[in-house]
Amino acid sequence: MLVPATREPAGSSEISARTRAALAAAKRRGTKLGGDRGSWLTVKARKSGNAAVAPAAAQRADDVPPVIAELRASGAESLRAIAAGLNARGIPTARGAGQWSAVQVARVIERHGSRLARLPAQ
Repeated sequence: MLVPATREPAGSSEISARTRAALAAAKRRGTKLGGDRGSWLTVKARKSGNAAVAPAAAQRADDVPPVIAELRASGAESLRAIAAGLNARGIPTARGAGQWSAVQVARVIERHGSRLARLPAQ
């Protein structure tokens, strides 16, 4: 129901007042509300994390292009067909979960395009 003069839902001003009072009480208690909790990674931590996952990512990047070349050789011409082939073979995506999509296949091909052109069809 709307209050005719303000076009606000009935009771919204009461809800607003209760919310303001609760936030003020939390502030008095010293509760931290919203904002930055100081959880930003340092440059050193980011570099360390990237260095830790880089070998696995490089290995993963070398595993998928030969399979894509094989799927192309067997007649998969579209990105969707290649994605379906990767899914049918049970090849996990980069994050290990979910299904391959045409966009993911396109990104792998874009990243390894010249390498994919040199792979022999099996």
